[in-house]
Amino acid sequence: MTKSISTPDLADHLDDPDVVIVDVREMAAFNGWPPHGEARGGHIPGAVAFPWSGLAGAAAPVIQRGLAAKGVTPDKTVVVYDTHRGDSTVMAARLEAWGYARVRTYDAGLAEWAADPALPMDRLTHYDQLVHPAWLHQMVLRKRLEPGSSGLLLDVNAGDASAYDTGHIPGALSFSTEMVERAPLWNRISDAALEEMLVDYGMTYDTTVVLYGRDTTAAARVASLLLYAGVDDVRLLDGGLTAWLAAGYPVETTPRHPIPVQSFDRPVPGCPHYLIDTEAVHAMRADAAASLISIRSWHEHIGATSGYAYIQPKGRIAGTLWGGAGSAPRRMDHYRNLDNTMRSYSEIAAAWRRQGIVPDQPVAFYCGTGWRASEAFYYAYLMGWRGIAVYDGGWLEWSQQPSHPIAIGPPIPPLAHPSRIKNPAANGGISRGWHHKSP
Repeated sequence: MTKSISTPDLADHLDDPDVVIVDVREMAAFNGWPPHGEARGGHIPGAVAFPWSGLAGAAAPVIQRGLAAKGVTPDKTVVVYDTHRGDSTVMAARLEAWGYARVRTYDAGLAEWAADPALPMDRLTHYDQLVHPAWLHQMVLRKRLEPGSSGLLLDVNAGDASAYDTGHIPGALSFSTEMVERAPLWNRISDAALEEMLVDYGMTYDTTVVLYGRDTTAAARVASLLLYAGVDDVRLLDGGLTAWLAAGYPVETTPRHPIPVQSFDRPVPGCPHYLIDTEAVHAMRADAAASLISIRSWHEHIGATSGYAYIQPKGRIAGTLWGGAGSAPRRMDHYRNLDNTMRSYSEIAAAWRRQGIVPDQPVAFYCGTGWRASEAFYYAYLMGWRGIAVYDGGWLEWSQQPSHPIAIGPPIPPLAHPSRIKNPAANGGISRGWHHKSP
């Protein structure tokens, strides 16, 4: 039978390097939502997120690789917890069957830990901006996100609304990314056009706007532009429509139509610092305290591929850091769990830190045309980072001018700002969970 650990003993081992604490609750609970009536939301400091509900049916090798990537290895004492017991005992049994010799369950669970205000807890700074299906379902039932109400729910697509017509979350409006960006560079539309779109869609600065899509990156692109415009409360459904359907909630096929308002009630853009142009990139490159972050696959970053059929030049903006993205162009698996929800924010921040990307500096994210950069930007926004922006033009715009400095090939570590990197020799593009292979 698996041994248990008491609350005082667990509190005494929070900083023990030989102990790893595993939180097997859903990501929403880890991030800060209290879905089970906990006195406080969040997680035990230092815990790694490993939501068992999304992995129970996965093959053992997949789970084992995921554990290893998070530092949950057989040489450590592993403490498993959930809200009460339940999933933690199942997870502990699996670990013991796989050869983990020192497994403990925290049977009192987070319910007891959260009830003691003297015990520390961590959470995602703006966790409530990353909503979960149960919260959204309650908002839908109360009709809080329908045209004409104080909120809006947007089903984001990339120009093809056919999926919306076959089934969308009740009350949602169809919204195309083509409404906020234009070819050939796919930069944002003009501020005047953006304001007109906001008004036509019934948005004012204080409208709560919740976005979701079949592609989280598309929804994040729209989220970044709404924040730039000045919408105060912009939220994403974590895991998108997939998470909604997995929770067993219904969809509708009835189309919804916007109800225009008279005015956005504030000048647009309200937050111009969230988007920067090429001139600002030149200024950031000259600023030793600022960092430009390439949110692209490793092969794009080193110039082995452009990543796009319509972008011919290869390489990266000279002097930029690699922020990861995915195992292939246009993928974001470095930032997501297997169920497509946002990866643990502490893991994202740690991976960034290993690349020299830290919150106490001006940071601008870029990719090919702004989509993947917007997702990374939004996660930094959720973490409470300040001084963040998206380079709207991205690699597509930068690479159009032969005079713009570019770099090709693997970076020579340290990539930048060695004073901010604890281990510069490890800063060549590999970090735990971010894997690449040489082309």
